[in-house]
Amino acid sequence: MAALNITVPDSSLSALRRSPTEFVREMKLAAAMHWYQQGTMSQERAAELAGYNRRDFIRALARENMDVFVVDDESLARENLQ
Repeated sequence: MAALNITVPDSSLSALRRSPTEFVREMKLAAAMHWYQQGTMSQERAAELAGYNRRDFIRALARENMDVFVVDDESLARENLQ
């Protein structure tokens, strides 16, 4: 597993009222949700990035009113052909 070191201004943590640990947890979830919604990551990989199991990741998506299942036009077209 890769470890990353990022610099975050203290003012950002203060504005969000988050500890560094809370910030990292929320940032990983936000990134995972974003990349899942963009189709860049599968639901399974996005859940893994967020540190969630798939069930909890789906619940987190639902809490944020995000699409739980991402379907694009190409997938729908393939489905209609079958």
